Order: sequence, then structure tokens, then C-alpha cells
Amino acid sequence: MSITIEDDLSNDIIDDRSKRIASIDFVKGFAIVWIILAHSALFWLDSDWRYIYGLLFAFMDVLGPSLFVFLSALSVIFSVRRKKGVLPEKVIRNGILTRGLVIIVLGVIFNPMSLVTAGEVVSFPANLWGWNIFMFIGFSQIFSYYVLKFNKIIRAVIGIIIIYFSPWVRQILYEGKEAGNLILAFLHFIISSPLPQVPILPYLAICFISTIFGDYLYDAMIKGTKEAYYKLYRKFLIYGIILVIVGIFLVVPSSVSFDLWEPGWLFQNEFDPILYPNGIIKSEYLHIDLLRIANQQDYAYLPGMPIFLIRCTAQNMFYNLGVAFLFIAVCFYFIDIKKKSNDVIKFIIFYGKTSLSLFIIQFLFLPLYTGQFPITFYPVWGLGYCGFLGLLMYIWLKYFNGVGTPEWIMRKIGSIGPRK
Repeated sequence: MSITIEDDLSNDIIDDRSKRIASIDFVKGFAIVWIILAHSALFWLDSDWRYIYGLLFAFMDVLGPSLFVFLSALSVIFSVRRKKGVLPEKVIRNGILTRGLVIIVLGVIFNPMSLVTAGEVVSFPANLWGWNIFMFIGFSQIFSYYVLKFNKIIRAVIGIIIIYFSPWVRQILYEGKEAGNLILAFLHFIISSPLPQVPILPYLAICFISTIFGDYLYDAMIKGTKEAYYKLYRKFLIYGIILVIVGIFLVVPSSVSFDLWEPGWLFQNEFDPILYPNGIIKSEYLHIDLLRIANQQDYAYLPGMPIFLIRCTAQNMFYNLGVAFLFIAVCFYFIDIKKKSNDVIKFIIFYGKTSLSLFIIQFLFLPLYTGQFPITFYPVWGLGYCGFLGLLMYIWLKYFNGVGTPEWIMRKIGSIGPRK
């Protein structure tokens, strides 16, 4: 593919003039492809097969938004360290602030559409606020810059504390909001938001954790030796296995959990005030709704959902980070160590470099075939839709130089600081 694009989020990761970590863009491309497939399945599967979406998305969510957010937060370390000593600190800081604010603005524009899609009615201007993927990526760009002021051990400790205690904090705020406490209601609105897709708690922990492994990744890239690459691969692999095990078997003590996890630590029922008075609350943990969707079939009733598959729980955060490390390790091994390359890998890397644009434009075509396709045609229309979006981006970049894409906007605005 002859087209190149200087995606600020990707370019900082894969390009240090002579050294490249191609697997990171591959992983980001894989994540955006899965997001496109998941969204198209949600909109286009007919009522007889929609339960498949609930089942698959519950297990595959870890390779979609969570992985995408982790990689975007990780990119800040490359932006800072690659430019440190070359550009003044003020220019580096302003570039990151500008980039983050541009993505946050995209998130603000995107929020009303997210609420309408989810069937939530929120009046203006409150409907502009919400922790969606864009909002958190923009915030993480800015916050991660300041997180780098701490050493790795402090970052790790703070990240673990945030993950472990976030569900309790959010439960306190929710109960305070329901009790009519205006201060807690305001804090709940800021921290959880009307549609908490990627809420600041517990996802703030990603800013601390990702920068640690961003340091390791950047150091290995600068050394560029096989020994450094193998050492990095083993590190990602070991930590990935540990975090997956922690996520699956982590127990939150019931005495201090405000009954959030009752009736059991492993499985959760969707919230019903009569049947399950202590179940997970859907408005706080949106992915419990996948259990309802998965039960829209007559084959077998699923009484609960593993906590480590419910986005934003402490177990899910550890599990997601572990799977992310494992997936990155595998891709890093084959693409950067073994130098595997083919048209499919190049295709997905291209998707990784244009991921923000693809995330936006996918929504333009989703209303066209609502509830019209059976599962038998999923490989055709799912992969066909991904291919169509890739072709659209190819034409946009080749003949229109990517004018108007989020990447183009960030480059234009970000270049103002260095010129000054």
C-alpha cells in the first residue's frame, strides 16, 4: 500500500526514524476491526440471532474498546520520550494538551448520538458530557503526560488501588445520588456520567499502568536488539498471565462492598429489584445488559454472567489488562521478532493507523440495515463492511489527503505549537 498517514496516535508508537514497532499498530487495527464487527452485529442482526451478539461481545469486548483505550494511553510515552531533548518541554506539553483536547471535543460531539443510540433521554447541555471512548482517550492523553512524573513503582501501586477501590467509590456515589444528596449526585455525574461506557473510575488506572509498559516498549525499541525484544516479550507474557488469573479469581470482601457483588463473587445476575435486589445495576455497569440479550433465545437460560466479563468491575479491569498484555506479546513475537508479514497484516496495520477515522465513519452506515440480516450472512456483510470502510479511507487519503479526518485535524492544530 503506497499511502502513508501521519496519525499522531500511531506515529508516536511505530516511528522513531529508523526503528518501528509494527505490532502495536496491528493490535490497534485488530481492535478497531472488532469494534466495527460488533457494532454492525448489534445493529444488523435480526431478532432471531441477536442473542449471538450478547454472547460473543461479552467474551470479545476485551479485544475491542478496552484494548483500543489501553494502546491510545500508551502512545503518550512515545510522544514524550521521542521528542525529549529535541523540542522544549513546553512545546511537548502543549502538543499533548492540544491533541487531547481535540479528541475530547470529538467525544463531546459524539455523546448525544451515543445517548440516542442507547435509548437514554438526557437534556441539553447535560447530554454533551459522558465517558465514551473519545472522551477517555483525549483525557488519557493529557493525564498520562503528568503521570510520567511518578516512577514505575508508584504508578503501579496507584493503578492497582484505583482498580480495586473504584467499584466501591462508584457504589457510594450511586447510593448518595439515589438518596438525594446533591454533592454526591454531582460527583456521580462527573465520574460515571449518564452513559458510563469508559468511566474515569476505574479506567483512570490505565493511565498509570500503560505508561509503565510504554517505558519498557520504548526502551526495547531504542535498543533494537533481539535480546531486548525477547526480554520485552517475556515481560508482557508473564504479567499478562498473572493479571488474567487475578481478574478471574479476585474476591472483593462482601463486608466492605456495600452488597454490590452479592449473591456471589463469580457470577452476576442482571439487576431486578424483586428477583435480584443486590445484583449489578445496569445504569452503572452497562455490559450486564449483554446477559439480557444473550437470553433472547429458547435454547438455554443463563442465570448470571462472570464478573470478570462485566466492563468496569475490578475483576474485569485486571482481566482486560492481562489479555491485552498477552495479545500484544503474541503479536509482538510474530510481527516484530519473527518479522512475519503478509497482505492481511499490512491491511490491519493500515486500519490501526486510521483507527479514529474508522471509528467515526462506521456509524454513518449502521442505520441502513437495522435488524435485517441472519447470522448465516455475517461473514459476508461483516467483513464486507470492514473492507468497504477500509476502501473509503484509502480513497479519502489517496485523493483528498485525509482532509477532515481526526488525524488530519490533530496534525494541523498540533503543528501550530512547534512553529511558534
